[in-house]
Amino acid sequence: MRLAKDSAWAPLAVRMFRALWIAQLVSNTGSWMQTVGAQWLLVGHSAALVTLVQTASSLPVVLLALPSGALADRYERRKVLLAAQFAMLAVSAVLTVLAFRSMLSPGLLLALTFLLGCGTALMGPAWQAVQPELVEREQLGQAAALGAVNMNLARAVGPALGGAVVATAGAGWVFAFNALSYLGIAAVLLLWRRPTTPQPTGGSQGLIAAVQAGRRYVWHAPGVRRVLLRTALFIPGGAALWSLLPLVANRSLELGSGGYGILLGLVGVGAVVGAFALPVTRHRLGPNGILVAGAGVFAVTLVVLATVQVPWLAAAALLPAGLAWISVLSTLNAAVQQRLPGWVRGRGLAIYLVVFQGGQALTAPLWGALADGLGLSVALLIGAGLLVGSALSVRYRPLHDANGMDPSLSDHWPVPSLMFEPEPTDGPVLVSVTYRVAPPDRAAFAARMRHVARSRLRTGALTWGLFQDGGDPERFIENYLVASWSEHQAQHHSRLTADDRIFEEHARALLVAGTAPEVTHAFDTATGPVDDSGGQEPERPGQNFRRGR
Repeated sequence: MRLAKDSAWAPLAVRMFRALWIAQLVSNTGSWMQTVGAQWLLVGHSAALVTLVQTASSLPVVLLALPSGALADRYERRKVLLAAQFAMLAVSAVLTVLAFRSMLSPGLLLALTFLLGCGTALMGPAWQAVQPELVEREQLGQAAALGAVNMNLARAVGPALGGAVVATAGAGWVFAFNALSYLGIAAVLLLWRRPTTPQPTGGSQGLIAAVQAGRRYVWHAPGVRRVLLRTALFIPGGAALWSLLPLVANRSLELGSGGYGILLGLVGVGAVVGAFALPVTRHRLGPNGILVAGAGVFAVTLVVLATVQVPWLAAAALLPAGLAWISVLSTLNAAVQQRLPGWVRGRGLAIYLVVFQGGQALTAPLWGALADGLGLSVALLIGAGLLVGSALSVRYRPLHDANGMDPSLSDHWPVPSLMFEPEPTDGPVLVSVTYRVAPPDRAAFAARMRHVARSRLRTGALTWGLFQDGGDPERFIENYLVASWSEHQAQHHSRLTADDRIFEEHARALLVAGTAPEVTHAFDTATGPVDDSGGQEPERPGQNFRRGR
């Protein structure tokens, strides 16, 4: 298959991406069929109970995405994905058996839906993090859009098919199809022979430390934080549609399960159409324009659903909602992937999924409570108001421009020259870097070092500081503390990016001509190495120091 590299469908030319994409389409179709079956089994109960299906599906991501992201960065991602597939297959099989035996109470249905969500939480970061292994970095935007197309193609087919099956044969059959759908992805993963590349590893980090490292990276990465902010501002209002649409179909439009499936399918159709228009839309509006337009269109859709009780008008409003949904989500997804380096990609994407799924999980029961307390129309109008606020806020908190960013690995630090070989667990390690800066350049140097500070903190530093020598105003000392020698070695060889190198070069361009930074490494005397005789290793001025207590 040959496609132009800038084509929206270019990633499908990669055989393994194509195979996984097709298998995922089947699995997503099964998931949407199950969603319709689960929601329709509860639609006769309270609105809050119906919306809890959304919470049961999404809440596990909030609880488990961060450790799942750490697993995706520490272990082979293919094996993590396989474990998730077989776990979800087992839960779906139990759900199917109970449904056929008419033993599926609301509480049991929600509990099993929650367990399926746990499988999704385990799979999500690894699935997203594996995309750069399948396609070129320049095609990550197209790959993200195709992932959204996949979900929405499934949304176009799955709900309608699921509604028809529930109406004619019962919910058990949609659960059975969903169980079988996991086998497709598992088969493709088993046949995948990944290229021989360094596998993700957490070094000597434990799981909690690895999670903290991911959190620290995101906190000190302004571009990633801004993507998360934009996601958090869009999702609560957007979640109103998915949470309340079953009630709109049943109460306002007086449709059955088949009609509800068709409404969901129309959102999927709109999203697929939007995928064809996405390259042109992205070119004309840019990322921030897409966020504004997408939130505005979604808000109009909610207003229509709140005020109109004519099925064909509601259906017409759902088509552009699908286009808006895929445009916004593919923009956010591509933005976060483009900003994350490989060593922390799983954990960074996990945090993104926490914000994305958490927004849906936490607001779904609130939308149900609002619909029960204030009425369905009022709840939908409140959701529209939140989306309008999201659109307006783009002016003040836009996405940062990703052009020129390069998160690729850069092994540009020299090997430290030490008089002994530290153990991996030795530490903490105090790294000091001395610079000489002429008086006219001091302010500019300090400003540029703020970017260097974020780089150090993203890649493993626990603390950071820049000090000016009181007896020699040209002398600046940068100090940062790293938890262990293995963590500092990871900074050297597997965490620094081309962007980090550029920040350092910009700051060092202001040094006094003919001077270079001087680096020292100091070890805690309580944990640092000792010589064979049991005494302290000799100190070497300018290279190694041990901090006394």
